[in-house]
Amino acid sequence: VLRDDFRQPPGDVVVAAGEPAVLECVPPRGHPEPSVSWKKNGVRLSDEDERLTIRGGKLMLASTRKSDAGVYVCVAANVVGERDSEPAELVVF
Repeated sequence: VLRDDFRQPPGDVVVAAGEPAVLECVPPRGHPEPSVSWKKNGVRLSDEDERLTIRGGKLMLASTRKSDAGVYVCVAANVVGERDSEPAELVVF
């Protein structure tokens, strides 16, 4: 089972370059409990980037750069399938 509704979809974030940014996402309820990953501008983010941390649905950027700006989508996945959240924009000034 994977419901359609995200308990908390990510919201737009505006941050100054060099500051940390956090995008929060609480995935829909599912059985088994869905895992969360993130996409930026349609491309799945790798947690090999040391500035990125994905923990419990939160996407944390340690020190934002202009290049981090874009449209982010939270992806909930389990054996049933995947759901994308509404998009959220990260603005870096």
